[in-house]
Amino acid sequence: MVTHLLTVSLVEAIADDIRSRILRGEYPPDASFKEVEVAATYEVARPTAKAAIEKLVAESLLERRSNKTARVVTLTPDDVRDIYRTRARLEKAALLHLAETKTVPAAALAAQEDLERISGGSGIDIVDPDMRFHLALVGGLDSPRTSRMYDSLISQVKLCMAQIQGLHLVQPDRIIKEHRQLLKLIEEGNGAAAAEFLDVHLARPRERLVAAIGGEPGPEAEVESQLG
Repeated sequence: MVTHLLTVSLVEAIADDIRSRILRGEYPPDASFKEVEVAATYEVARPTAKAAIEKLVAESLLERRSNKTARVVTLTPDDVRDIYRTRARLEKAALLHLAETKTVPAAALAAQEDLERISGGSGIDIVDPDMRFHLALVGGLDSPRTSRMYDSLISQVKLCMAQIQGLHLVQPDRIIKEHRQLLKLIEEGNGAAAAEFLDVHLARPRERLVAAIGGEPGPEAEVESQLG
């Protein structure tokens, strides 16, 4: 039993490190991960390396094509739009629900405080608290099934966000100000306005990333949200 627990924690640690490196852009799209190389890099047995790789495949950060070497996922413009539109549907439902009772989740406030503290630092550093902010909104639905649906998107959402920040497509200060506006609209009980505002908040970075990876951006790329 002890050996099993240690193995599981080691798999998690390796997956966490690789995930962090992917999100920081150290491994570009299509970079390969061979079990023997991962095992050598982290000085672990090959089955442990394989388990870590498979964990990231399950998160859709890595993909295997016809059971071949795992590679970092290469997102297409259609992928980016699908990821963002799916998360928008879930997040808008959460905003409408929260605004009904003018309830701001404590976890969203904590994530926003973390964002405010690192304002002016590296754009990549805001990805984690930014993700936690949006996770907290969905968590406010108190629906385990909805949260699981959102959880299935997290790794690819973070991959998009990391690319957006790595390419300096949206300034962190703008994100912080827009989060403040979302919180304000929830507190005012204006769910419809919050949902409409979220559309702009997510669509602008979505379309700018589409353009950056070779797609044709929609007009949303240049739409600026109106901050109250």
